[in-house]
Amino acid sequence: MSTDLLYTEVEEDLRAAVRRVLRDRCEVSTVLARCESDEPYDLALWRTLAGELGVATLAVPEELGGGGAGVRELAVVAEELGRSVAPVPFLGTVLATAALTAADATEPIAEIGAGTLVTTLAVGLATRPSARIEPTVRVEGGALTGTATAVVDLEVADRVLVPATGADGTGLYLVDTADAGVARTPVTPLDLTRRFGTLELTGAQAWLVAADAAPVLRRALLTAAGVLAAEQVGLAQHNLDSTVEYVRTRYQFGRQIGSFQAVKHRLADLWSGVSTARATSRNAADAFTGGDVDAEAELAVALAQAYCSDLAVLAVEESLQLHGGIGMTWEHPIHLYLGRAKSAQLTFGTAEHHRARIAELVGLPSA
Repeated sequence: MSTDLLYTEVEEDLRAAVRRVLRDRCEVSTVLARCESDEPYDLALWRTLAGELGVATLAVPEELGGGGAGVRELAVVAEELGRSVAPVPFLGTVLATAALTAADATEPIAEIGAGTLVTTLAVGLATRPSARIEPTVRVEGGALTGTATAVVDLEVADRVLVPATGADGTGLYLVDTADAGVARTPVTPLDLTRRFGTLELTGAQAWLVAADAAPVLRRALLTAAGVLAAEQVGLAQHNLDSTVEYVRTRYQFGRQIGSFQAVKHRLADLWSGVSTARATSRNAADAFTGGDVDAEAELAVALAQAYCSDLAVLAVEESLQLHGGIGMTWEHPIHLYLGRAKSAQLTFGTAEHHRARIAELVGLPSA
């Protein structure tokens, strides 16, 4: 594992490119309007990010048709998307491309990379990377039947990777959502910018991607959990920055509210928390540098999720309180960040689950 967790020049250039696109195409007013429309996802923005900047297959090896970068670069993209709560199918794509990479599959990579084919992985919202997955979908005569719940980005997915159990064990299959045997039911979202849904399969035609789904799913979940920690850092950083700016311009009792010692203390504590979260997030992204996913990588991801998920929620709550009454209005974007932070806090397991996993990995006795 590398010991240099600072951002490289290449990573900073990537950040600048993604930030420019989001600044021009993902204004808060636009995101708010989309959340109240019938098309909450901005697929045109996603095609730009994927097709022009290559973010969809950034961490896929070149020999499989991807960008040949790594999880470190993918995490930089996640930070920027977290800062803007961009309504794009990023997390589902991370899950899908990590699974396809682990399975050495090449067929859908080109279309995913162009942003013309949205693909996700049918694992539940709260599925932990260390959990033994018991599929609720079965293989019958080469077709799939069953239900998968809380599937991220399902409503805009063109393809879904589905773990399913058959006579030969549990494999990973690719399903086209246009198939007559596929039905999708949206779930009332906590996060208005990232949606989940229920996938119902009734004799849906499928293509085998991996005969043994377990290692593929583990790699996909660990990668996505590590990348999600980076997104949580970006979300927290934005809320810290916007709150500092607000308390500099908001006056109460004839003084900037940022001049009050109690406000300074809260923001100083939050700055410290965000800095620590960034360090744990960078460590998790760097743990994949060697290509192998071992116990060290799993520990790094568990540490990042144990800290970053709660810190992101804290950052939004502090922002909400220090913005005062304006932060409580629907027209202010804080509620978008709160929904994203609370939803992400439950994704891939809670902080308590990850702390328990850390204890297991380092040999501490369970409570």
